[in-house]
Amino acid sequence: MTRLVFLGPPGAGKGTQAQHIAQLYQIPHISTGDILRSAIAASKPLGQKAQSYMERGELVPDELILDLIRDRLKQSDTKAGWILDGFPRNVSQAAFLENLLQDLDQRCDYAIYLDVPDESILKRLLSRGRQDDNEQTIRRRLDVYRQQTAPVIEFYRDHSILREIDGDRPMEAVTDSLKQVMSS
Repeated sequence: MTRLVFLGPPGAGKGTQAQHIAQLYQIPHISTGDILRSAIAASKPLGQKAQSYMERGELVPDELILDLIRDRLKQSDTKAGWILDGFPRNVSQAAFLENLLQDLDQRCDYAIYLDVPDESILKRLLSRGRQDDNEQTIRRRLDVYRQQTAPVIEFYRDHSILREIDGDRPMEAVTDSLKQVMSS
């Protein structure tokens, strides 16, 4: 059974690595973005609420994200494990997840932090060529990430389940490090 939380700045490779590990271990890769899109597509009440925020260009409130995560972790395909990508983003979400997992009689095995220097992230994101990926915007996103998520890294370090991986290496090397963590 494998239950992982992937942490790291935008462009660190969380999504890519999570997809790869999920396929390798036959467990669902759960990203908050995917949960939102599927809840909206399925016209679920939570999805409709989320869509109304998104259409107004607002962030979906924590309470709604938490309800969606609760709903997703109760689904049968998560019994063998899961990888959460993009959640938790702040300490209150991390505490919520800890309580939710206790209620579900589950636990998080590891919080994986993919550590990548800002300059490497900047280079990666600028090379994607997306319209909203300019240097100023990327640096702002990194600042926001560090303000909100640095305490989450400490939260998991305090719970002794944080594993830090150098994400500034070729994809295969990062994957190998993830496999080593999972086999320990």
